[in-house]
Amino acid sequence: MINTYIVGIGMTRFGKHRHESVKSLTAAAVNQALADCSLPPERVAAVFFANTTQGELEGQSMIRGQIALRPLGFEGIPIINVENACASGATAVNLAINHIRSGSADLALAVGVDKMVSPNKELMFGIFDGAWDVHDTEAGRARLLSLGSAIKPPVGASEQKDRSFFMDVYAAFAKAHMAAFGTTQRQIAIASAKNHCHSALNPNAQYQQPMTVGDVLKAQEIIWPFTSPMCAPVSDGAAAILICSEDVLKELPNPRPIKILASQIKTGIDRTPMEFDKNISHLVAQAAYNEAGVEPKDISCAEVHDATAFAEIQQVENLMFTPFGSGGELIESGACGIGGPIPVNTSGGLQSRGHPIGATGIAQLHELALQLRGEARERQVEGARLAIAENGGGLYGIEEATVAVTILGTKI
Repeated sequence: MINTYIVGIGMTRFGKHRHESVKSLTAAAVNQALADCSLPPERVAAVFFANTTQGELEGQSMIRGQIALRPLGFEGIPIINVENACASGATAVNLAINHIRSGSADLALAVGVDKMVSPNKELMFGIFDGAWDVHDTEAGRARLLSLGSAIKPPVGASEQKDRSFFMDVYAAFAKAHMAAFGTTQRQIAIASAKNHCHSALNPNAQYQQPMTVGDVLKAQEIIWPFTSPMCAPVSDGAAAILICSEDVLKELPNPRPIKILASQIKTGIDRTPMEFDKNISHLVAQAAYNEAGVEPKDISCAEVHDATAFAEIQQVENLMFTPFGSGGELIESGACGIGGPIPVNTSGGLQSRGHPIGATGIAQLHELALQLRGEARERQVEGARLAIAENGGGLYGIEEATVAVTILGTKI
């Protein structure tokens, strides 16, 4: 198999960029990635462009990558548009990796961008409605919400009117875990506070204000057990990485390659809610560890898809950092903070770094590349050598529709 490497990374700050466009955000991230490895755009042999919302919000429903990239000098090469819900970015990376592994190219660009913030809140939150089976809405809604029926919100709990239905689903997932294992709202708040403190050290994060557990618990409720800081915001932003074969490394004046040890994507299987060992993220993680030839105990740091703070509790279990049911205890122990044995979401994660859907999976790898290069500054994980990213997208049945897991390493 042809070895593949990340050699250039770029990313905008995530947030509300009212005066930017999909084109300008794309340009900023891509130009950073090219400058990072001193390569011109004409050297790139293929591009995989992840975007999920531009068609709905702007009407650019087709050829989005071609429109955004041609002004940057990308002409006469394959430009492939990628949509895989919130896993679009990692999917673009997987396609770029396999394009190189097949011998079709030696240098490929994966870029993800979304400009989601809109004054029209109904339209803005409505973009999420296409990320599940639109022909099964009533039955699907009932099936998903029933997962949390065993736990009732405390008396006096309130709900925010303007929210994505996905928050209701994530709340049901959290309540199901609470019922099965005794996970607490405080443990969820600990995960959230940790990540807000991490994002305070990240100049690319949407939120850069540290929070205490008390701050998180006192914040506005979205839907119990989640308060606002526990939930990923609507965001604008872009991220890009350049991936190459080993031969290209000889062309670089100052190569700092990160080796891609595994890239796996799967869709879920039919299972019962209590079959946690068949969760799609767990199955993909197993495949990724097998491909990389490493074990969970070997991992130095991780980025996981925490659209809500509860998701981190769930994903540290799926990635096998702790047994099923003990994710809350692992977070509460402090193990997943910077300085702990397995730092998770050193970037701040989706809930505080931000979540422009198409860019998220690539932003995770941007963070891990910085960690493995030793360039993460105040949030650097000491001695980072192996890193894993989990990026999930959409809903199907009782879990994500698709999940991608990527493992990176420093050793060539």
